Amino acid sequence: VQLVESGGGLAQPGGSLRLSCSASGFTFRSHAMSWARQAPGKGLEWVAGIDRDGMAAYYAGFVKGRFTISRDNAKNTLYLQMYNLKSEDTALYYCGKNGPNPSGSSWSEEVYDWGQGTQVTVSS
Repeated sequence: VQLVESGGGLAQPGGSLRLSCSASGFTFRSHAMSWARQAPGKGLEWVAGIDRDGMAAYYAGFVKGRFTISRDNAKNTLYLQMYNLKSEDTALYYCGKNGPNPSGSSWSEEVYDWGQGTQVTVSS
């Protein structure tokens, strides 16, 4: 399994970034996928998840309405579009491979593989 995130960088407060995660080594369309983040000095925090078909998406309360998770199964790629970025969004962002049908707490607790992360820094 290989998950490679990209698209991070420096953004101003109120700005936008789009993260991508290229997946290989497994059947991408057979797995739900998640994004999580880790801010300096803090633990890993689940951000969003999307089902296998891309028809249902779920978000942590602190990002709902500002972030959109999506996927392209033909390209084996997961995305996270981030709008209205805040300084507290500064973190290392990871994509993760869930099981086929996560629900409830399993979205964050049952992630079987993680990428290496891409840094997002929000600062003026």
